[in-house]
Amino acid sequence: MATEHVNEHIRYEPDENPPAPMAIGAGFQAALIMVAPVVLTVVIVLQISGQPAAYMAWAVFAAMLVSGLTTILQAVRVGRFGSGHVLFMGTSGAFIAVCIGALTVGGPAAMASLVVISSLFQFLLASRLALLRRIFTPTVTGTVIMLIAVTVVPLLFDALTDVPEGAPEAAAPVAALATLVTVGALVLRAPPAWRLWSPLIGIVVGCSVSGLFGIYDFASVQDAAWVGVPFSEWPGLELTPDEKFWALLPAFVVVTIVGAIETIGDSVAIQRVSRRRPRATDFRVVQGALNADGVGNLLSGLLGTLPNTTYSSSIPLTEVTGIAARRVGVVIGAIFIALAFFPKVAALLIAIPPPVASAYITFLIGVLFVQGMRIVVQEGVDHRTAVVAGISFWIGFGFQNQLIFADLLGDGFIGVLLGNGMTSGAVAAIIMMVFMEVTSPRRRRLQVALGMEALPKIEDFLRGFASRNGWDAASSERLTSAGEETLSILLQESGDPGAGARRLNVAARMEGRSAELEFVTALEGVNMEDHLAYLNELPPAPDEREVSFRLLWHYASSVQHQKYHSVDIVTVTVDKQQ
Repeated sequence: MATEHVNEHIRYEPDENPPAPMAIGAGFQAALIMVAPVVLTVVIVLQISGQPAAYMAWAVFAAMLVSGLTTILQAVRVGRFGSGHVLFMGTSGAFIAVCIGALTVGGPAAMASLVVISSLFQFLLASRLALLRRIFTPTVTGTVIMLIAVTVVPLLFDALTDVPEGAPEAAAPVAALATLVTVGALVLRAPPAWRLWSPLIGIVVGCSVSGLFGIYDFASVQDAAWVGVPFSEWPGLELTPDEKFWALLPAFVVVTIVGAIETIGDSVAIQRVSRRRPRATDFRVVQGALNADGVGNLLSGLLGTLPNTTYSSSIPLTEVTGIAARRVGVVIGAIFIALAFFPKVAALLIAIPPPVASAYITFLIGVLFVQGMRIVVQEGVDHRTAVVAGISFWIGFGFQNQLIFADLLGDGFIGVLLGNGMTSGAVAAIIMMVFMEVTSPRRRRLQVALGMEALPKIEDFLRGFASRNGWDAASSERLTSAGEETLSILLQESGDPGAGARRLNVAARMEGRSAELEFVTALEGVNMEDHLAYLNELPPAPDEREVSFRLLWHYASSVQHQKYHSVDIVTVTVDKQQ
């Protein structure tokens, strides 16, 4: 519970407003980087599945439009929809295989309907996230973020050598190296003002070098129209699904859940890099990100394009630039929407040579990988979390690189599902977390009205729990004192200390030599975990409200407070005295 260092690299937090020129500059950089994968993923899927050029034009337009709208929704947050942070939204690479299958078997209308139906599972997951908290833990989300790098990096390395036939041999390595060296030097040593522009400067340098070698495709830019909206190519929805449709649906649902895990990881990570002073993860932000992701998938299906998802590059780009202001997210979304109506501008960005784009994204992925490690480590690593993170990561690595039973998996559903490192690693992590939950000691439970009259019942409950587990009098007293102070804080933060209308559920179980207490209710105050983290910085003579926090800090070995919509979960761990 020690105070963490202030992140001085953050220039603007989500609630702060940078000057308009700075916000536009940062937004333009991000849009410049992200528009290419948004468009290229759609193009690759439609080319492989043999779709006509007219439908491809519509799908690209729709993908950019949906990406812009949902990026704005993530930033501004409307009710329970949106994270309130800068989270880029774009075409989901996780859906490439299943969308190719749907387009090949049933066509665009069937794919669109499958995307619409599977999007509903994200709304369900967001609304039930509190119930799944023991499965989608920081260990799982951090591991999935690391596996994103494992999944993407091989593709990036392949693209480093992707140049037109007949190009000079030095073209690819020189262009990639120029980009990487420029960005790395600016991020490592440049002052903050220059660090802000490091992505754009790196891309410009890389494209300039590419132009000297003749590998920048000016012809595609010249052929593109200035303005265009292919309204007539909307594919509609499949209203009479057949057996093949229903056979494809489970695959779409599985990939949707895997994408949701990635969104959970992204929304946890973006909170960690967006504040100068670290805060406990706000799971209302996570729920909002999932809901916005669901809106993106729903709109993508209705418009007949590939599903949407959060882009993990939001995290390292925010860390590199130091700008986490929501205004930047609005600018990025607005640029995406504008670019959807100007195909020539999009073509200019798409023409960025693969070695240049891959070199810069490799830089971002490296930072992202460290963020995943940080999420796993900051929550504490014991033998269980070490096994979950370590085994899941290497399983994902092995399947991604076809090092595990490649000949047995084949090209069917299982082969496609497990062949993706993020998917196979996530499945392994979830299976282990479910196993630990099922085999963990049974919880003792108590339900009371939230009020001081509940204190005697809670004390009796905790003394009985301590007695059954062989705790001595001193340890038992420490446990009941922790329960008393937790109740006192909950009453302070409830906003209605005397009414007793709210219910409080208390659960207790043993974890090794420690007791884990869980208090579940609905609060209106700030996160208790944040308050405890800053106790060292408060005056030595606390006011009356701080007494309970200080006492709880003394009795408990750890306190975690997870705030969801409509429910707060406070987990207090008390060690048995030797």
